Order: sequence, then structure tokens, then C-alpha cells
Amino acid sequence: MKKNIAVLASGKGSNAKNICAFFKKSKIVSVKLICSNKKNSPLRSFSNEIGANYYFLDNTIIGFFDEFINHTLALNIDFVVLAGFLLKVPKKLTDLFNCKIINIHPSLLPKYGGRGMYGMNIHNLVIKNKEKYSGITIHFVNEEYDSGAIIFQHKYELKKDETAESLAKEIQKIEHSFFPKIILETIKKIA
Repeated sequence: MKKNIAVLASGKGSNAKNICAFFKKSKIVSVKLICSNKKNSPLRSFSNEIGANYYFLDNTIIGFFDEFINHTLALNIDFVVLAGFLLKVPKKLTDLFNCKIINIHPSLLPKYGGRGMYGMNIHNLVIKNKEKYSGITIHFVNEEYDSGAIIFQHKYELKKDETAESLAKEIQKIEHSFFPKIILETIKKIA
């Protein structure tokens, strides 16, 4: 029996699209739901193209996560994957999907984690602080920002002339390379 996943994103959706491409012909995992909290997300039309359900998570509405939870239950979602999703996940969702919400973070946690630590905010700090390494962390989500159990980390050694922009591109390549594979491995272990 295939495991159904919901993929949540806040940006352009490159990680979400990469995950969908990876699982397109999978016999183990099906991307059943794509969700964004951006009204005009390109993921809306993308989800139609690949035959996945789309959900706009309108965080201007009180109780917006309650409706999302009902939607995941109706679609028999087994795992939730955060692919560049920036909203804090409420406890009621982490309780419902205990150790079944997986996030990717563009640093080697616990460094550069927490509220406001995402994307270029992190890459700029890594460069400013003259770090020798950066990387990615894939972890389970709990009710605190970036503090869930770590599933996987990959270290990247910065080049001498590294900029925040070049670092962002390198980290994105690493994310695309590892994230879908680690999602699959994690689901196989838990399911």
C-alpha cells in the first residue's frame, strides 16, 4: 500500500517539484497533496499538471491549520513534508503526525536554526561569520522551530570566494540531491 504525502512550500516550490518528480513512478510513495501559503503560488498550476490535490493555506483566516488538518485526514495523508515552508507548525499538527513531519533546513543545525532563520538570512550570516562549513539538515518537526530529531545532515565546505548567492545555489543543489532520497528512506523505516 502506497504512503500518501503532503508537501508544503512557501516559495517558488523548487524542492516541492523535485520531490514530486522523484516520486512520480514510485510504488511506495505518492504525493497526494501540495500546499502553499502563498496565494499566487506556481505550485497551484503545477499540482494540476501532475494530478495532485492543491490546498491554499490561507494564514489570514483564524484556525487556518484546522481546515488543513481536516483536508489531510480526508485524503488519508500519512506523512507531511515541509519543503521551504516558513510558517510555524502548530502542536495539534505535530501531535497528529508524530514523527511523520519531515523538514529540510539550509544549515547544519543546531547552527543557524530558529525563528527567522531561513534562506538568504542563513547564507548571509554564514558568510558574515566566515564559517568554513555549511550544509543541510533533514529533521523531524516538533512544535519548536528547527529542534526536532535530526534524520540526516550533509556538510558543504565553503570556497574561498564564496558569496551568499553562490552558497544558496550550492545548498539548493545539495537539497535537491538528498531530500527525496532521505524522505523515502525515512518512510520505509517508519511505515
